[in-house]
Amino acid sequence: MTVLLLHGLGATGRVWDGFRSLNDGSLAPDLPGHGTAARLPEYTFSSMAAAVAEELQGSSDLTVVGHSLGGVIALELASGRYGVQVATVIALGVKVVWSDDELARAGALAQRPITWFDTRDEAAARYLKVSGLQGLVDPSDDSVDHGLQHEGGRWRLALDPKAFGVGAPDMPELLRAGQASVVLARGELDPMNTDAQLTALHDKVITLPGLGHNAHVEDPAALSIR
Repeated sequence: MTVLLLHGLGATGRVWDGFRSLNDGSLAPDLPGHGTAARLPEYTFSSMAAAVAEELQGSSDLTVVGHSLGGVIALELASGRYGVQVATVIALGVKVVWSDDELARAGALAQRPITWFDTRDEAAARYLKVSGLQGLVDPSDDSVDHGLQHEGGRWRLALDPKAFGVGAPDMPELLRAGQASVVLARGELDPMNTDAQLTALHDKVITLPGLGHNAHVEDPAALSIR
């Protein structure tokens, strides 16, 4: 069994460092447009899943644990359309209900030019806010540097702003098309979703007590894949 870990929007594969220390041999790539991964001309769940699958080279018996955006990509990969065989998906913290205003704000962010910062500290603070890791990861941690780029004496996020335009997932269709065993998981305190929203979609839902949206960072041991 190969364990593939997919991070959320704005983060990088380094958010799984604590989880990986408990799961030897797991893979945690950067999603397209994040960290050191290549950018895409257009960000859709399909295009991002295809880019991830290309690096897996026909892998089989995959367990894919995805957080937020990564959870949607995990479900896309489980459709069987990308040349990889996914046995199990754990989709953590996926936002399943979107308002028109939320989609409009995300679309506006996707159109913004890159913001440059004069200091690493300023860029690090922005990275932690955008990735939802503020208060969970020390700004001086080297994992933060993985989400930054330093050019010409200035700093910016490695994130391609266009990734914000990926849109809202069609969760019912993703769950229907999936060829894997799927668990929808959420932190009890996650403001991005509710138990009712997830149970309305799927019969296998796990709530992690006392944890929030980034449950895999708050308590890596709480999300078991065994």
